[in-house]
Amino acid sequence: MIDKTLLKLALTNPIHFLSMGLGSGLAPIAPGTFGTLAVVPLYCLLAPFSWPIYLLVCLVCCLAGIFFCRYTADALGVHDHPAIVWDEFAGFLITMAGVAFSWQNIMLGFVLFRFFDIVKPWPIRWIDKQVSGGVGIMLDDIIAGIFAWISLYGLRILWP
Repeated sequence: MIDKTLLKLALTNPIHFLSMGLGSGLAPIAPGTFGTLAVVPLYCLLAPFSWPIYLLVCLVCCLAGIFFCRYTADALGVHDHPAIVWDEFAGFLITMAGVAFSWQNIMLGFVLFRFFDIVKPWPIRWIDKQVSGGVGIMLDDIIAGIFAWISLYGLRILWP
């Protein structure tokens, strides 16, 4: 069941709505996974754009996310509430940067990003614990996105 307080917050404030991944972070189970699923259509819209435009969107997403996520975390009084999933938006877009558009790549990128975001290998876990505020919320997912991007490229080279 969706938390009614969070739903009201998301529906009454556009910044909370964005930080909660257009409402996808309100999923009662696995909000990060639902947040990542919610960004797939945005990726599909961005994929045809040129590399500089795609990277600019990633940069804007990351920088705006620092503000969005901190704003909502402060409102909720929690460092990184599970409903805050804008960081998953940024991380997945980074994962898919420059990757050939295909459903196989989208699925593989999704699995790799979720793996690194959930398992949090070093230094992701350390950053998640040590860096606070909006930067901390965003940075662990940005690095998980970079790890997933490197892995996706490596796998696509091994198995084209």
